[in-house]
Amino acid sequence: MQDFFADPVHQTQLVQTVAVLVGTIVLWWVFVRLVGRAIDRMARGDDIEAVERRQRAETLWKAGRKVAAITVALIWLLTVMNIWDIPITPFVAIGSAFGVAIGFGAQSMVKDIISGFFILAEDQFGIGDVVEIAGVTGSVVDMRLRVTVLRDLDGNVHYVPNGEIAVASNFTQSYAQVVIDVGISYGESVDRALEVFGDELLRFAVDPEWSNSVLEEPVVLGVQELGDSSVTIRGYLKVAPDKRWLVRRELFRRIKNRFDADSIEIPFPQRTVHIAHAEDLRSSE
Repeated sequence: MQDFFADPVHQTQLVQTVAVLVGTIVLWWVFVRLVGRAIDRMARGDDIEAVERRQRAETLWKAGRKVAAITVALIWLLTVMNIWDIPITPFVAIGSAFGVAIGFGAQSMVKDIISGFFILAEDQFGIGDVVEIAGVTGSVVDMRLRVTVLRDLDGNVHYVPNGEIAVASNFTQSYAQVVIDVGISYGESVDRALEVFGDELLRFAVDPEWSNSVLEEPVVLGVQELGDSSVTIRGYLKVAPDKRWLVRRELFRRIKNRFDADSIEIPFPQRTVHIAHAEDLRSSE
């Protein structure tokens, strides 16, 4: 071993190897820092667009970082092999054969990777979004080139292969519209109920506790349906995408309390039953 390191050629090769390793580590550290600063610059601001830009950039970086790290490691390995005069031709041949085997035996994996690339490139959804994909609904906690990881409301984690995603429904992109349907009794005045309903929506929109979540003034659409036991009135609010569920629950609570205070009845399901007596049937004949 001493004779090995005493050889000037081997000493030069060792120095070159250490230099390449240190240089690779330094360049990787600089690259990671530059990307991190670029993401911070892209995400400046507290508006919805800034949050979405940050989510998109972090998602792309998280997926691309793994690919970049593998690429850098392979380049470093091939460079070191060249420094030590280790022939790389057999490794290239093995890699080619391995690539052909993957092409025939791992078509589904290749499909998942390609689908994952286009999902990231087209910004269909990102980490932190609430989506429905492949029949599963949850918050995106991780995005990889092969799978998307979701966590549902019950805390369950779902791993969805990207190749299985035919339709992706993003519930938290740009904005959301909270549609509120409320049934009132047929005995109530529709005009009065609509007035109270719209007033309560407007009060909610200007409430300091909730006004930051509301993007536009509420809209009362009017009578939506004449049901079996109630008249359904409808309105909606345009809100921040991640607040739709909180806003919906709070609005239902407020409307119920307001209708109770103004004596507007929200009826139970009702059905009118007519009982025909035997003599009535005979007379009708």
